[in-house]
Amino acid sequence: MAQLNSDQQVRHLANLELLARQVVEGFITGLHQSPFHGFSVEFAEHRLYNTGESVKNIDWKLFARTDKLFVKQYEEETNLRSYLLLDTSSSMNFPAKGMSKLQFSVYAIASLMYLFKKQRDAFGLGLFADELEVLSAARSTTTHLFHLYAQLEQAYNQPKINTSTNISQVLHRVAEEIHQRSMVIIFSDMLENSMNAEKTNELFAAIQHLKYNKHEVIIFNVNDRTHEVDFNFDNRPHHFIDMENGEEIRVHPNKIRDSYTAALRTYREELELKCAQYHIDLIDAGIHNGYYDLLKAYLIKRNKMI
Repeated sequence: MAQLNSDQQVRHLANLELLARQVVEGFITGLHQSPFHGFSVEFAEHRLYNTGESVKNIDWKLFARTDKLFVKQYEEETNLRSYLLLDTSSSMNFPAKGMSKLQFSVYAIASLMYLFKKQRDAFGLGLFADELEVLSAARSTTTHLFHLYAQLEQAYNQPKINTSTNISQVLHRVAEEIHQRSMVIIFSDMLENSMNAEKTNELFAAIQHLKYNKHEVIIFNVNDRTHEVDFNFDNRPHHFIDMENGEEIRVHPNKIRDSYTAALRTYREELELKCAQYHIDLIDAGIHNGYYDLLKAYLIKRNKMI
């Protein structure tokens, strides 16, 4: 794929920043109009008051507006480190038309980074497929934000062909590279481990490595529910191509739908149970569901950590 020239790069980065800002500001406006009102009105500078602690830092003006007790926080108290890991393997290019899983994940990560920046939280980016290709430092500056946006743009504009995933190996590597307690946020379709018990065990051994090192983990399981989960295709023969190894098969969807959906449902249920066992947040991230639920899941997790 041709490289973008400098003018195109600036334009693409501006569009990514604009989309991220619109998503986050719309999300915050929605919080003001919902039962979460007050949860993140000034989330960069406040946290909920815990019974028994000193009342000297309670923000009484905010209490008057929200009828909830919030404690003023100082910058060093609010800082949190997060690392966003993006699966760039070929299966993330599905579907080929419209919004792909990779594109959805890029926009979601850009929005989360914009939110981190507003909160003065430090954030880093990891890109991986069959190995960890990039793992940046975690910082909270504007320069850092746009540097990571540039890396996201490159992943967006240069999707991989016939490249598989090795998420277990990648997570072991990340656990070794990150030396301070952090939130590790994974965007992946998690298909490498489907219907393979050995791969699933390897995945959770790697996640245990992260948990042993005191990191918190959120997995955003990115999917196209209509086609990948429900296997909803037209009632006619289809030509399917494995996006990671190029294998091809021609089959009538009606003949395999029941067995496919049953096997996938079993895998997804096992994934949910394992995540619950290890206290990992597993969020179903449908590419047509928008970004607000992802931002809310992060804020809830962050609120628990501080």
